[in-house]
Parts: sequence; structure tokens; C-alpha cells
Amino acid sequence: MQELNQTQIAERLDQLTELSVQLGSDHDKDLLLERILTVAKRMTNADGGTLYRPSEDKRQLEFQILINDTLNTHQGGSSGAPVTAGPVPLYDEHGERNLSAVAAYAAHFGLSVNIEDVYKADVFNFSGMVKFDQLRGYHSQSFLTVPMSDHEGELVGVLQLINSKDSDTGEIRAFTQTDQRFIEALAAQAAVALTHQRLIAQLEELLESLVNLINIGIDEKSPYTGRHCQFVPELTMMLAEAVHNTSTGPLADFSMTDADRKELWLAGLLHDCGKITTPVHVVDKATKLETIYDRIGTVDTRFEVLLRDAEIAALKRKLQPGADAAAIDAELAQLQQTLRAERDFIRQANVGGEGMKPEDQERVRAIGRRRWTGPDGVERDFFSDDELLNLTIRFGTLTDDERKEINNHIVMTIRMLEALPWPKHLKNVPEYAGGHHERMDGKGYPRGLTKEQMSVQARVMAIADIFEALTAKDRPYKKGKKLSESLRILGNFALNGHIDPDLFDIFIRNKIYLEFAHKNMDEKQIDAIDESQIPGYTP
Repeated sequence: MQELNQTQIAERLDQLTELSVQLGSDHDKDLLLERILTVAKRMTNADGGTLYRPSEDKRQLEFQILINDTLNTHQGGSSGAPVTAGPVPLYDEHGERNLSAVAAYAAHFGLSVNIEDVYKADVFNFSGMVKFDQLRGYHSQSFLTVPMSDHEGELVGVLQLINSKDSDTGEIRAFTQTDQRFIEALAAQAAVALTHQRLIAQLEELLESLVNLINIGIDEKSPYTGRHCQFVPELTMMLAEAVHNTSTGPLADFSMTDADRKELWLAGLLHDCGKITTPVHVVDKATKLETIYDRIGTVDTRFEVLLRDAEIAALKRKLQPGADAAAIDAELAQLQQTLRAERDFIRQANVGGEGMKPEDQERVRAIGRRRWTGPDGVERDFFSDDELLNLTIRFGTLTDDERKEINNHIVMTIRMLEALPWPKHLKNVPEYAGGHHERMDGKGYPRGLTKEQMSVQARVMAIADIFEALTAKDRPYKKGKKLSESLRILGNFALNGHIDPDLFDIFIRNKIYLEFAHKNMDEKQIDAIDESQIPGYTP
């Protein structure tokens, strides 16, 4: 049996050291597994090798990489060819441990198995291997099977080498004890690398799950916000990819790695996480008088009281001697008509809209000066100060204080995200997520940043956030705008310093808006678009 000289041992130690360095820097699982197997083959001068990983249910060993030099076979890993061999069961149909397969035996007992000649071994079942040899005209002889376990003793893989060759004669020989010890050392290093990679993947999965958990909480609190939290990152990535692929213009130098994409996607998912602190009656305020409920019903009741009191007063007047019943009835009818018209007007005013006329605001105040008597017998103004404040809101359904509460969500988003110990490759998440309400001219919030102070990613997310909000068809306080109107508004934003005009140009030129619309908007909203008529865009 060939023994190693000092030079060969030194070479193997160098290979182990080199592999250790490579294992720490390789983040591709398939390439990592292939590197482990190829170094093991080279170290022992093996003709072939296989690397197994346990299945998710731990019931079988699945082939990950299979290499054989003589047969010119390479499956899995960088080959791109799928592994055709079936899995090795770890348990039989009765739930008993499978000890007849050498790989399964090594996996169960955590022991290396070194066989000089498999055709002379009677401990394990090599019928499948014999059939393989007959089919391929191959001769399997020496086997070295080494389990790979993590720091807790859990199996992470099995490394199997076949037919070690004498480096001088090329004759097949047995794997030596030195071979076995080196491969066991290699397997230990590989197990650490695989465990490290698995733990990183688990942590990333945990992080994404926590992000989804936050969004589930927001979604349960407000289903309207939940949809927004899913669509904004989707649209953000669509536009970011278009910018990445742009080769001309002021954004030609922008590019993203896969890590950059993951960072931006995560920021998109978290861009409104601060809304979890915003009161639900503010987030979902569909009408001006809505709090926990829509107070328009209470106002309707007051009108009914005024109508009832007017009728009672008319009846009492008719009982007076010499009363003119016809005149009283006509006066009552006129008053009731006025009250019902005012009730209808207040119902409409409660809906909110793009802009309430000053004369309509004054009419609300005039109606509010009516007096009515409540159940307690006390006469008071028809509207409370808070009701009057809400009913005269000019734009939308939010008061100034409520709008500040809504705007505060971005402050809370930044505070929440900056409080987290982000790893280096995700350190920009707070900046990307926290900048989508800033403006290019510095008039945005919460920090009043200008274009030059913002990353491209944050500027991309600002466009995605606005466009999704304009087109959203599920908001309680508005209908989704048509595509043409949304682009007109966004185009004006590009002209007045609200959004980045260079990004807007890419958004239109690459028809990102249309791709998103067909995927996520109601077909009734998608009208014909003449790009030459979009403000701020030159075809």
C-alpha cells in the first residue's frame, strides 16, 4: 500500500488550508459542494466521487454531486446536468434503519467506512453498484465513505470516494488510513461551511419572515395598506431593473448586484412599517366624519329631530285660534324641503374629494349655526367644533392633525429601522425605505432632503409609492384613478421638483407603468395612453 512522503503530506495540508479559505468565501451552495468533492478526489487521487445531502424529512440521502473521470460523468454542481441516480433510503418501509447501504450506515452511526474491495465485502448490499458496473462496463473496487456532521452532531452530508489510484502506476488501490484521516478532516471543514451557510440562509429566511409578519400585522389592521406594502416593492424592483439596464443618459452608471437587489426589495417591503403605529381610524378614514364609525348617521338623526320638531311646532300653531292652516303647511313644507336639501348636501360633503369650494365650506358653517335640542333637553349648535372642522376639510378626508399622524408613519419607519443592527449588506435599508416621501426640491418630509442627498434607490421608491397610491382601487377614501390621469399627475410631479425627472423618463420609456397596470390594475382603469401628451416626458 502506497505511503505518503513528507512532500505529499505537505501538499495535502496546503489543499486543506486552501479549501478552508475557499469554503469561507463561497456562497453558492452547489459550487461549494462541488469544491468539497473535487478537492477530496484530488487529495486521494480517486477516480470518482459522490456527495449526498439528507432530504428535508431526513428519510433519505439525495445525490447532490456525482463525478467519475473514467466514465466522463459530471452531474450536479456547475455541470448543469441533473443527477439521475435515485436517493438512498435511510429507513425501510417498517421504519427501521437502513444499514445495508454503506452511505446510510455511515450516516446513522457517524462513522467512516473504508472498503478495500467492494466485490469481496459481504457486510453491505452493493447489488446496485454491481448492476451499474455491468451497465457501464466499469469496475468499482475501493470505497471510502465519510459522514459530515455539524457541531450538534446533526448529519449535513455524506462524502463517498471510489477507486483511489496509485499516482505512479495508475493501478486501483485501497484508500489508506492517511487518506481517511485527511478526508475526515476535510469533511469536518466542509460540515462547518455547510452549517454556516445553512445558518445564514435560516437567518435571512427568519428576517424575511419577520418582515412579512409586520406586513401581516399592517394588513390585518388595514387591508388597504397591506396591498400597498406588496405592490410598492414589486414596482420598485421593476423600475430599478430598468435603470440597471439603461446604458445611456445620466443614470447609465447605475447597476445592482444580487445583494443590492435583495437589500432594495427588503426596503420596499418595510417602507411603510411605521404605519403599524398609526391609529386605524386615521389610516382607513373613508369619510370626513369617520372615527371608529361614520358620524354621518348621528348627523342624520339630528336632521330627523329638526324635521320632527318642525312638524310638532306646526301642529301646535294650527291649534291656536284663527290659525291659517294652509299657510302653516306651506311654511312647514318649505322648511322640510330646506332641511332635506341640507342633509343631502352634508352627506355629499362628508365624502371628501379633490377640492371643496370655499362657498361649500361656508354653507357647511351656515348649517352648523342651526340650533337643535338634544335628548338632555339642552339646546346647542347643530355641529360640534370637531364635526365642523372635519366637514370643511378642503382636500380628502383628513384634518391637518390627522395628516400629521399619517405623515408621522415615515418618521416611525425610520426610527424602527435605524434601531435594528443591520448587517453590512443591508445597511442601506433604512435610507431606502425612509426616503420615499422626500422631494427632489427639498420640500418633502421628514428630513427635507434634495435629489443630491438621496440615493437612486430611494428616488425609485418614491415614484413607485406615488404611482401605486394614485392607481390603487381599494382605498376607502377614493377610487383608483385611470392610467392616463395617474401619468399626468406623475408627469407634473416630475416638472415641479417632486420626483426625479430622469427616473420618470425611464419609467415611461420602458413602459414600466403599462407592465404594472396590466398585472395589478383593474382593466377599467387602463385607458389609451398618448405618451407625447404626458407632462415632463419627451418621446
